[in-house]
Amino acid sequence: MKNSKPAVETNNLSISWGDQNVLDKVNLKLNEGEKLAIIGPSGSGKSTILKILAGLILPNEGELSIFGEKQTYLRLDQTHPPDVRLVFQNPALLGSLTIEENVGFILQRNKNLSKQSIREIVRECLQEVGLFDVEEKLPNELSGGMQKRVSFARALITEQDLDKKNKPLLLFDEPTAGLDPIASSRIEDLINKTNNKANGSSIVVSHVLSTIERTSEKVVILYGGKFRWAGSIDEFKESNDPYVFQFRNGNLNGPMQPKEI
Repeated sequence: MKNSKPAVETNNLSISWGDQNVLDKVNLKLNEGEKLAIIGPSGSGKSTILKILAGLILPNEGELSIFGEKQTYLRLDQTHPPDVRLVFQNPALLGSLTIEENVGFILQRNKNLSKQSIREIVRECLQEVGLFDVEEKLPNELSGGMQKRVSFARALITEQDLDKKNKPLLLFDEPTAGLDPIASSRIEDLINKTNNKANGSSIVVSHVLSTIERTSEKVVILYGGKFRWAGSIDEFKESNDPYVFQFRNGNLNGPMQPKEI
C-alpha cells in the first residue's frame, strides 16, 4: 500500500545559474516504492535535480518535500536529514580511506556501534554487490567496475538503530555512462538489486535505453527547464510523442536542439 506522503514532491521548483534557467517551475511527484527515470539531452538539468533532492544545492524558488518534510536547508545543515542516498556517475570514493572506511563512513558517527559491528555491516553490504575480501584495499587497488560496485554498497549501508520501516530515496546519476553493454547489464541488475534490498524509491538519470527500460517504471523528459512528457515505461516504448520519438531514435530533427554557441 502506498504511503500517503510521497517520497518526493516538488512545487514550482526553479533554479538558475546567472541568466540561464536550468529548472523552470517543475512539478514532480514520486510515490513511495516507485522507480522513475529522468531523461533528456545533455545539459538539460537532470543531474541538477538529483543534487537538489540530495540536499547538495538549494533551488532559487519553489518547494521541495522529501517523505513529507519540506526541505529548506542543505543536507549538511540539517539535524535529522531524510534518508536520501546518491550514487554518483563517478564512484566518488575517498582515495586515502580503505574500502571499509569508505563504505562505513556514515556508521562512524554512531557511538553505539563497535568497530567489529561496523566491519560486519560493511562486509555484508560488499557481499551483496559481489565483492569479497576488499575491505582493507584502497580505491586505486580496485578496477573501475569494482569501484562502481563499492559505491552501490555504500548506498546499502543502514544504521542498525534506524527504524526498520525506513525506506530510502535512491538516486542514480548516469550509472552506466561509458560502459559496454555487458557491463551496463551488470550495473542495471545491481540497481534493481539495490532497490529491492533497500526497499526504497528510486530516480535514475540516464541516456542509455536499456538502463531506462530495465530499471524504471515511469519516465519524464526534461528539456528547456521543463518536463515535456511523462508516462509509464510501456508508454515510453510505444509513444509517438515528438520528444519521446527523437530521444529513442537519436534523431537530429525534432524539438530538442543544441543551444547556439
